Amino acid sequence: MKRIVFCTVGSLGDLHPYIAIAKALMARGHHPVITTIDRHQSVIEAQGIDYAPLRPGEASFGGIEAIAAKLFDPLRGPGILIREMVMPYLREQYEDIAKAAEGADLLVTHPLTMSAPLVGQVTGLPWVSTVLAPASLMSAIDRPLLSSAPWARALRMSGETGHRVLMALAEWVARRWERPLEAFRIELGLPRSPHAALFRGQFSTRLTLALFPLVIAAPQRDWPAHTIVTGMPRFDGQAMTPAEAATLSAFLTDGEPPIVFALGSSVVMIAGDFWDKAIEAASRLGRRALLLTGTPLAQPLPPGIKAFDYLPYSRVFPAACAVVHQAGIGTLTQALAAGRPQLAVPVAFDQPDNARRAVALGVGRAVPMQKVTAANLARELALLFSEPSYARRAKDVAPEIVDGSARAADALLGAIA
Repeated sequence: MKRIVFCTVGSLGDLHPYIAIAKALMARGHHPVITTIDRHQSVIEAQGIDYAPLRPGEASFGGIEAIAAKLFDPLRGPGILIREMVMPYLREQYEDIAKAAEGADLLVTHPLTMSAPLVGQVTGLPWVSTVLAPASLMSAIDRPLLSSAPWARALRMSGETGHRVLMALAEWVARRWERPLEAFRIELGLPRSPHAALFRGQFSTRLTLALFPLVIAAPQRDWPAHTIVTGMPRFDGQAMTPAEAATLSAFLTDGEPPIVFALGSSVVMIAGDFWDKAIEAASRLGRRALLLTGTPLAQPLPPGIKAFDYLPYSRVFPAACAVVHQAGIGTLTQALAAGRPQLAVPVAFDQPDNARRAVALGVGRAVPMQKVTAANLARELALLFSEPSYARRAKDVAPEIVDGSARAADALLGAIA
């Protein structure tokens, strides 16, 4: 039996893939442990997986809404994330990860658990890196779209040379943000890293698992060595209560398939008046709608519109006529697996690039969240419904979306061997 420790931080989208892999390892008789922030403890333990705490607690930042509002600032968000939420807690996280890793056979890292590779380097414990979305691999050949702004599209079209210049500048900025990390490396007796931890420094020389569907990004020659695309390991979160299941079933059987609007577990915190726009757009089109709002809506809903705080995507997406989502990689994968046409409304981080890839696949359309109005939601959805190729392509792609849990588990066990 092998003891494998997963280190992750972030939203449910940053947790669910590791739960899925952990369950696959448990089915093989191994002992996974997930070390992460306190908000996720109950979700992990409900699956019978061992949880190990990872500081800082969510309360240190004023709660999830305050965190989301800061992070999704399109210009300042990445800097806030690294300078204010990662760098000040390197020592605490190193201590917590080192404690969780005692007696472990393998350490598995999320891109933002920057202390975790240091634990491996100091102790000699083998470690494997993971990425959740293609944008994290920063390929100059398959160039990511870094923002929904027009300048980002122009930069992407500048070719490999332009991308490499941009990445060199971005890494220079990241090295400045990461000065506390370099100082901590020196304290631990480690040499200076040749790469920023946000860039090549995040990747293990042993193995990197790319936890996304192969259909949205093919391997490139400038990816890190020893990268395996496993497919997205899928875990759907908490199960529905009997009352939720009954209410959902009654709604779905009461009329035509609805448009499902879902914003994941982070963007939902900064949704603002998005749900009002969604309701108006559905009404303009004469369509029923199902809203997954994260928190209860205060206003009464018109006929044909139903809202839930949370439902498993694998249950509701296949019942939709179309899915409107924020293009987080987990949500996108669930929508692809459901075989339904999509309208992506990306905000920041990897979402604009994920949305671009969905459009390139021919399964849907995209409009940046910053430009969403009821009118353009209705217009984009009308175009989605009027062109049959979107639905056909979505149905064709769906069989290619496989659960990556088993392949990821096998690759980790192979890394130990």
